Amino acid sequence: MTAVSEASAAQQTAADEISDVTIIGAGPVGLFGSFYAGLRKMSVKIIDSLPELGGQLSTLYPEKYVYDMPGFPKVLAGKLAEEMSEQALRFNPTLCLGEMVLKFEHDTDGIINLSTQKGTHRTRTIIIATGAGAFSPKKLDAGGLIEFDGRGVHYFVRNKSQFAGKRILIVGGGDSAVDWAMNLEEFADKITLVHRRDKFRCHEESLDWLMNRSRVETLLWHELDRVEGNDKVTRAVIFDNRSQERKSLDVDAVLLNIGFSADLGPIKQWGIKLESQYIPVNQFMQVSNADGNLIPGVYAAGDIATFPGKLKLIATGCGEIATAVYHAKTVVDPSAKFTQVHSSGMDL
Repeated sequence: MTAVSEASAAQQTAADEISDVTIIGAGPVGLFGSFYAGLRKMSVKIIDSLPELGGQLSTLYPEKYVYDMPGFPKVLAGKLAEEMSEQALRFNPTLCLGEMVLKFEHDTDGIINLSTQKGTHRTRTIIIATGAGAFSPKKLDAGGLIEFDGRGVHYFVRNKSQFAGKRILIVGGGDSAVDWAMNLEEFADKITLVHRRDKFRCHEESLDWLMNRSRVETLLWHELDRVEGNDKVTRAVIFDNRSQERKSLDVDAVLLNIGFSADLGPIKQWGIKLESQYIPVNQFMQVSNADGNLIPGVYAAGDIATFPGKLKLIATGCGEIATAVYHAKTVVDPSAKFTQVHSSGMDL
C-alpha cells in the first residue's frame, strides 16, 4: 500500500476533531504547506475535491516537464507531484480527498467549521491553496473540433507516447504551447506550431529554443480554420489572418493550448473579498471579507492569492504558503509569535 493510500485509509473526519490548520487544496503549494506546518508541529488536514494529490501536476499534465522548480534542471510534473506528496505526508496529515468545501463559519470560541458535501471539519486556521479554481480549456470556433474531440483533437496530454511518430499541429503562443512543442519534439515525426500573432507569452529561453534550436515549424499570423478526417483527424486547414490564404496540413493530432477558463466554484459564496477570480491578501497572506475586514485565522497562498507584484510560480507559491503557515502558527500558539524557524542558514 502506498503512503498516499495508507494516509487516505486513515482519514479522520470526526466532528470533534480540531486541526491546527486545514489546507484547502492538494496541489504543489498546498502539499508544501502541509510539510512546513508539520515542521512547526501543527496538526494538519488537507481537503481537496480531486481524488488524488498533486493538483494540475497530476491531473492535467503529468508527463510535461517543469523547468522553474528550484533544485531541478527539469522534472516531469507527475514526478514532482510524487516527490512533493511524499514530503507532504512526512508528518501524517489527515487527507480528505474527493471532498469539496462548501462554506465555513466561525464558532463563538474562534474555531472554524468547514462544511463539505460529506460532513463538517473543525479547525483553528484555514489556508486556501486551491490554485485558480477548476479549469476548463478555452475552445476555438473552428470546424470539426467538437466532432473530433478525443479522436485527434486534444486539450491535455497525459501520455506523451500516444504522439510517437505522429504529425502534430500545436495551436497557441503561450508557455503551454511552446512547452508541449519542446516536450513532444523527441516523440513526434513532425510538429507544426501556429500562432495568431508574432509575439509570444512564454519564457525567453523557451522562445529562443523554438525559433533557433528546434525542428518545429513555426507559422506566425496563422490560425486554425478546421480539422478534417474520417474516424480520426487526418488534416487541418489553417489560414494566414492577414491575407486569408488557406492551406491544408496532413496531421495526426491537433493540440490546442490557447488557455483555460477558471471557475472558483463555492469559493464565490464564502463571503471572501475577491478581485476577479483571485483572493487579495496582505503581507501576512491574510484574507478579508467582502467589507475589507480581515477574517481571523484565514489565509490564502499560491495562484488563488493576489497582491501587487504577484508572480505565479510553484516556487513563489511555496514561499507564500510558508508565510501563511508561519502566521497561522501564531494563532494556534501565541508564544511562537517571535520564533522564526528554518532548516538552513544561521540564526542572526
